Amino acid sequence: MKKSSILATILAAVSASLLLSACGKTQPAETVESLKGDPERLKLLREQCKTERTRLGDELCDRVAEATKRRFFGDGKVPYNPPKESPKF
Repeated sequence: MKKSSILATILAAVSASLLLSACGKTQPAETVESLKGDPERLKLLREQCKTERTRLGDELCDRVAEATKRRFFGDGKVPYNPPKESPKF
């Protein structure tokens, strides 16, 4: 074999392996922000995660839990305002 054909074969093999390694998992369509903005979809997925977590997957159910937490707690930027006078017990 010629040196150039060996080099071309190696280059093709390396290119194919790089191309296949770039094909990883795609991101699910449901993001935390999209779930946080759609309470009906969030409620539906919460119920499904309770009963069918293995079918839906841990990643989606974790996003549902995070969206629920963010809807409940808000953005977390509310400062603590203690009362001016201490309570008397």
